[in-house]
Amino acid sequence: MRSAAMLDAMASETTTLASPTTELTNSSARTSATATKPLSTTEKGAFRDLVQTLIPCRNEDPELWFAEHTPLIDQAKELCQQCPLMSECLQSALDRQEPWGVWGGQSLVDGRIVARKRGRGRPRKDEAA
Repeated sequence: MRSAAMLDAMASETTTLASPTTELTNSSARTSATATKPLSTTEKGAFRDLVQTLIPCRNEDPELWFAEHTPLIDQAKELCQQCPLMSECLQSALDRQEPWGVWGGQSLVDGRIVARKRGRGRPRKDEAA
């Protein structure tokens, strides 16, 4: 499962409230401001419940996102395609330079996106040829 701190950070990012548009006194230009409101305990609980139902990495075995075998990696990537936070997850992982795993539907190795993760051990004879 992804960390609760990461989910709480995403929750606080998604709760920006727009204040009314105000007109400047010396100009006809308009500007709007945004303010961030912290979540209440009830809202945090509701957010966690929502996360449990919508975010695949919260419901599946955490090892799936750090698997060594290609079929399991492909399964994790497929599950990511259903996630509403896929692009944010990938960008966050790239910003943190996650060393490995499936993040945002992509395989990362040493903090970089790779097309296919090579398995552990020696390559098969038919792959080497």
